Amino acid sequence: MDTSKILCGWFLKELEAEVTSSRKCLERIPEKLFDWKPHEKSMTLGYLALLVAEIPKWISVTIEKSEIDFATFEHFHPKTTAELVKHFDENLIGARKALQNTSDEDFTKPFFLKMKGQVLMSSPKGESVGQSINHLVHHRGQLTVYMRLNNILVPQIYGPSADEKGF
Repeated sequence: MDTSKILCGWFLKELEAEVTSSRKCLERIPEKLFDWKPHEKSMTLGYLALLVAEIPKWISVTIEKSEIDFATFEHFHPKTTAELVKHFDENLIGARKALQNTSDEDFTKPFFLKMKGQVLMSSPKGESVGQSINHLVHHRGQLTVYMRLNNILVPQIYGPSADEKGF
């Protein structure tokens, strides 16, 4: 066993545990509802779904570039559900590759979150990767609430949902 890649294995396992249910949620978001939001202060359904699709990209950028600057981070602008799901799948490929090519020592190196070049926070890359996976789970949870409010079937995630009994 390669002990220089223990964290890589853990992060890959955690990420993979979230892939199927996240993809199922994204596949069910109709583009006609991309602009819908439950409240004037809420983000749109399309942007929320985009966050779920893009968070794997955060992992690869964290590892490979060591920083994300909100002012220059390029967001994809899907026009269809199929584009959204494809974007998720492409970002997963990048995240998997970055994780597989990272040693535990690399996870101790710093990551910087910035706004217009100014550092908002810094943490070890491993901590940021773990937070990104948690962030994916968080936004997917929000997405399921938006889905419920729009009568979109919510898939089972960690067990049966009210829409999928798991039988």
